[in-house]
Amino acid sequence: MNDGSTSPYVTVQDLRIGMHVHLDLGWLDHPFALNSFRIGSQAQIDTLRSLGVERVRWDPLRSDPAVLSAWRAARRPASGPAGGEAAEEAEARRQRRELLAAQAASLARCERYYAQATRTFRQALDQVHARPDEAREASQALIRGFLDAMEGTHDNCIRLLSEGAGDRAGCHSVNVTVISLLLGRAIRLPDAELLELGVGALLHDIGKIDLPDRVRVKDEHFTLAEFQYYQEHLARGVELARRMQLGPGAMLVIGQHHEHADGSGFPQRLPGERIHRLARIVAMVNRYDNLCNPLNPLKALTPHEALSLMFAQMKSRFDEALLNSFIRLMGVYPPGSVVQLTDDRHAMVVSVNAARPLKPRVLVHDVRVPREEALVLDLEQEPALGIRRSFKPQQLPKAALDYLSPRPRMCYFFERARDVEGGQGKGLLA
Repeated sequence: MNDGSTSPYVTVQDLRIGMHVHLDLGWLDHPFALNSFRIGSQAQIDTLRSLGVERVRWDPLRSDPAVLSAWRAARRPASGPAGGEAAEEAEARRQRRELLAAQAASLARCERYYAQATRTFRQALDQVHARPDEAREASQALIRGFLDAMEGTHDNCIRLLSEGAGDRAGCHSVNVTVISLLLGRAIRLPDAELLELGVGALLHDIGKIDLPDRVRVKDEHFTLAEFQYYQEHLARGVELARRMQLGPGAMLVIGQHHEHADGSGFPQRLPGERIHRLARIVAMVNRYDNLCNPLNPLKALTPHEALSLMFAQMKSRFDEALLNSFIRLMGVYPPGSVVQLTDDRHAMVVSVNAARPLKPRVLVHDVRVPREEALVLDLEQEPALGIRRSFKPQQLPKAALDYLSPRPRMCYFFERARDVEGGQGKGLLA
């Protein structure tokens, strides 16, 4: 493959017509007839760039000789070995800048869509009483946008966003919606159920808009009267859902998202078999997000702690099969977890691909690299590197804590796995 003087890889930005390339992808992961072929058109180059890979292998000896000559001339050092080293260093810096730009663009894209989603949610709440039909249509349109972006055979990653992403009042509902839809998709719910699941998740707390501020968030110090008042948000929510003419699945999510499989929930203490499947999903995701993002930040659990607690001490409250699917989806170390790698470096998990939950993408504390230049490391591409254990943020050394800046509030969205790898993006809510 290699002629001895060139690298066997070429970045997708440097592809040219006439290059003979080999794709290290499964045959279902690209549209070409073969994995190895000579590029014959600009359209093929555009397709290769759209796949999201950063570089491809190429065979100079099987490429068009004119292309090979031009490529060699472009890489020839200007003045001996020193010039060659300088050129290689400049190329490495250029590639690093491109990767950083792609990662920043991917995060900014997710945060933009997340902020848009929280605004849409707040607008729907404002319309519930006066214009219930418009509130329903806005909610359904938002969920259809999510589902359109999730569809296809590609993998979706769960992405941790900046703490300031979106409107704080809407973050809980959007978090629950995004994760519920990803879980519903992972267990292959039909499209109609996914729409009902998404609308129900988005509006699961809609009944709270009619409650006084002091009882909108459950507090362990509630009196019996206050707790009973708090429970009314379920019945109030169902009534608003009827006015909006939501589907039956969404209405059951709103009415049952505080029920537990062991019958210890409320308001009806329903056993697991009588709780609608969509409500079981939202009840579980709702609990997870409340553990990570409680009203009092001092009581927040790390994502890893929240999953561990749900599995070890709350398992009876949830559908066992759904809980196992949820843990597979989130990974053993969900986004936001602070971890120690097997080489002893500290890192923060920023993205998890449900297809490879033990190999997330992490931001690594590296004293040699400024924080603003830190690249996200894909552990799937590092077979010798893994995660040793999880930390509480306060257990980190100060330098690592300042560098990683763990989020006091978890905001989650989704993106295509290849968008992360290659910096390619599509509008999610167009």
